[in-house]
Amino acid sequence: MKSNIYMYILVMAVVTYLIRVLPLTLIRKEITNVFIKSFLHYVPFVTLSVMTFPAIMTATASMWSALAAFAAAILLAYRGRSLIQVSLAACLCVFIIELFLT
Repeated sequence: MKSNIYMYILVMAVVTYLIRVLPLTLIRKEITNVFIKSFLHYVPFVTLSVMTFPAIMTATASMWSALAAFAAAILLAYRGRSLIQVSLAACLCVFIIELFLT
């Protein structure tokens, strides 16, 4: 069976288009359900987390330095530090741990 790359691209384009257009055409009224509103509110955060976490774990030479930097970043972010402070602390944490592991 010979595969046709253009057919695959066409199917992917149609599916992507339908996923974006169907909610706009089927849902005309404002959403009043509290559960659905809260679910839709958190979807962007969950999507970003799902894409970012694997990249964090594979960005360094060691998983341990990645976990330590992730923990440091979470702690500083939870305490309300700025984005630049959080990222600099995570980078410094990776740098120091990688010095000792190699």
